Amino acid sequence: MKNEFEEKILSYMRETVHRPMPAEELAAGMDFSGAELDMFWEALAALEKRAAVIKNRSGLYGLPEHMNLVVGKLSMSGKGYGFIIPDVKLTEAETDVFVPGAMLGSAMHGDRVVARVSPSPIPGRSREGEIIRIVERANTKIVGTFASTRSFAFVTPDDQKLGQDIFIPKKAFGGAKNGMKVVVEITKWPEGRHSAEGQITEVLGKTGDPGVDVLSVMRQYDLSQEFPPEVQEEANHIQQTVMPQEYEGRRDRRDFTTVTIDGDDSKDFDDAVYAERRKDGGWFLGVYIADVSWYVREGKPLDKEAYARGTSVYLVDRVIPMLPFELSNGICSLNQGEDRLSMACEMQISPNGNVESYEIIPAVIRVYRRLTYNIVNKVLVDGEPEVVEKNRDLLPMLETLRDLRNARKKVRHARGSIDFDLPEIKVKLDGEGHPIELIKREGSLSESIVEECMLLANETVAEHMEKKELPFLYRVHEQPSSEKIERLNNLLAMFGLHVQANEDGEIRPRDVEKVLERVEGRPEERIVSAVSLRSMQQARYADANLGHFGLAATYYTHFTSPIRRYPDLIVHRLLRETFASGTMSAKMQDHARGILPDIADHTSQRERVAVEAERETTEMKEIEYMTQFVGETFTGVISGVTAFGLFVELENGVEGLVHVSRMVNDYYEYVEEQYALIGERTRKAYQLGDEVEVVLVRASVEERNIDFILKDNGVYVQGESDKPQKGKSSAKKVKSEAAPKKTASKSKAKTAASKKKEEKKETAKKSSKKAVKAETKSKKTASQKTADKKTAEKKTAGKETAKRSSSRKVNPILEGLPSKAVWPDPKPQASSEKTKAGRRK
Repeated sequence: MKNEFEEKILSYMRETVHRPMPAEELAAGMDFSGAELDMFWEALAALEKRAAVIKNRSGLYGLPEHMNLVVGKLSMSGKGYGFIIPDVKLTEAETDVFVPGAMLGSAMHGDRVVARVSPSPIPGRSREGEIIRIVERANTKIVGTFASTRSFAFVTPDDQKLGQDIFIPKKAFGGAKNGMKVVVEITKWPEGRHSAEGQITEVLGKTGDPGVDVLSVMRQYDLSQEFPPEVQEEANHIQQTVMPQEYEGRRDRRDFTTVTIDGDDSKDFDDAVYAERRKDGGWFLGVYIADVSWYVREGKPLDKEAYARGTSVYLVDRVIPMLPFELSNGICSLNQGEDRLSMACEMQISPNGNVESYEIIPAVIRVYRRLTYNIVNKVLVDGEPEVVEKNRDLLPMLETLRDLRNARKKVRHARGSIDFDLPEIKVKLDGEGHPIELIKREGSLSESIVEECMLLANETVAEHMEKKELPFLYRVHEQPSSEKIERLNNLLAMFGLHVQANEDGEIRPRDVEKVLERVEGRPEERIVSAVSLRSMQQARYADANLGHFGLAATYYTHFTSPIRRYPDLIVHRLLRETFASGTMSAKMQDHARGILPDIADHTSQRERVAVEAERETTEMKEIEYMTQFVGETFTGVISGVTAFGLFVELENGVEGLVHVSRMVNDYYEYVEEQYALIGERTRKAYQLGDEVEVVLVRASVEERNIDFILKDNGVYVQGESDKPQKGKSSAKKVKSEAAPKKTASKSKAKTAASKKKEEKKETAKKSSKKAVKAETKSKKTASQKTADKKTAEKKTAGKETAKRSSSRKVNPILEGLPSKAVWPDPKPQASSEKTKAGRRK
């Protein structure tokens, strides 16, 4: 009800109120009185608190856009200036708001802020803003590296976008020593030219020690493997076997030969399948999902913690579960040979692959066998005699599942469902957490079988609830903006390709899929797939059915992974409400409509956090893996072109930067229309999609940077790279296809580089102490000292980007791209919609 009042106020103000006005006049205009008036005041206060409505100095209320203000998230560049990403963009063409360093106030990266907007003094540039209010702080605790003198210290944040160091007085050291990774709590926010100040609350360990790198990322994103005592206590009291009374009211499917199909190392099993071939050539398919909602009840400690986490997080070396072990690996997991409660979607499917009828029911199952992707592939693809013999009793059903998968793929292809099919890169670690191999994984038949079963169940459940016209939680993916499609077509034109809109100017999924089909097997396939994916919107959760563009699906939800996704748990709860009468009570409908918008927003945001953390830990291990190959030559493809250099992606999926300053045989200019750097004298062009040979010259885990030079157009100085960290020698045993052969001179180069590096480090350490001491007298950080200079460059130089330091995070083509992705969802391995191999369906 509270959300309804807030939305009513916002709608009224958008449509009717175009100037700030007193609250009383606003209430009168909306005809509120009595009890409604009390709810109006409460809703208005909530809107003002989160800056959806602004109260000015005169006490009048208005919308930010009517007051020359913008509200949004501050994204810092790491170079002293930032941009505000507006919460609401009034037009597709509306740009982010540039904020010079002098206009930041005390705001930091990630803060939600209000800014006064003015046109840029330079024609064609982004609007400029001055931050006048901080709505919500994003970083009360920061992870970084501790550096001290006798009387004070600084912490340099791991997140380079935070820019400035944090001043630590001696009384707040908390036992930290030089070079240690720490967590610092902010006690004073930055003001003017003064640094933020803080106190050490946790010492994570010495930089380079096993596990400290991943632990730092966990703290940075506030992820914990431990559960609060009250949550663990509730989990401990849940029975680990199905109780006699729990069988009542459930369809008994224990005699079905249900199977789970997961990865070799999977521990939690939340879905099982069973299929039969009908005499008419059609199929019966049962998809059985762990009934987590039976055990996790709304409002209880388990539910509150699951909501707060939103999703399980799959870091490079560990899992941060949404639910405690007792549920995720215990009573909720569909373990072989054990009775388990489930929510079932049983479908009758025609010979051409369409659903004819279905039932969504509570059931009890007993998994007949736990299969893996490898086992199913060995049976259906390789036909390995020993594996086939061990699973001969399941061969007919596995063949039935394969045939059903083929039929469903044809159905999806016919309606235009998009398959980006980008490979997944998996990092293999040794016992101490050091990378020893990068493995490129392509999708397999067994994974595709499970994907199709889960997609069909998700679509069926979503259509079921939409047609009942009941409140529900959907997984939505909206049509890409015309601006993004225009930019995509400009790039595709290089390859003679074009995404063609229909007569109404709308882009359909099949229009994108046709482009991808045309480049299949061609050298530019990877680049075209990546940039096409980057042009898509991000999928999210919503309480309205907006369809799923990428899947070309009218109805879609997430039903199949309630052990690791909170939205799926909510979907199960909503379904359960309909089992008794086929509908929901009016009271439940009102309750659901009140909570679903917040659940949708929160879980979408938690998903983004999970993906960022997953991607960061994978990226750091990829860089660590590459440190052993400094000085060696690789073949790669130009994956991005900017004014400051070329991004090159290697065969093993690792990407780095060739900075334009390292291209020494000419002066290279960026030609945006051609996505190319072209030599002024030689007219030599380096263009998106070109294959090049590069030499790895630097790999910095701390800075998350990989730097290359072109083999035929660059100078490599031995010893300029960072010294590999302790423990890297274990990675030399790798036999990855991307690993180059070692040379005899490599070890000599490494020795020389190490010696030179140590000398540099000692010199740097001495000068650093002097610099810190001098700087602290005014509590002014180095990054703040250069803020005005950088802002001036931004405003006057036009070529500021050519001066940026190298970073593999700024590729304009692939930045923010769900790496190893199949859908425009943020995800760590593969498709959030499609694949269970990547632990998301």
